[in-house]
Amino acid sequence: MSTIYSTSWLERTSASTRCVCSLFWECWDAFQEWSDRQKLHATLSNLSDRELMDIGASRGEIDYVVSNSDIGPRGIRSRVHPLV
Repeated sequence: MSTIYSTSWLERTSASTRCVCSLFWECWDAFQEWSDRQKLHATLSNLSDRELMDIGASRGEIDYVVSNSDIGPRGIRSRVHPLV
């Protein structure tokens, strides 16, 4: 009599573990991006109008700059991502 052991349960467990880990890291990355945007918004909001003008933005453009941090308020794409 021969006994055959199956590893299909192990493969399923491994695949589901990878899926859960992947989901966790995607959520973590999204949280980190949100946190970085919040910090950027707070920093820009604390600048004076003169300081904002020096960097080429106005108070009304803060939300746009924060939500499109790789594109400047004048539509110019920056070379280095400011959150990196």
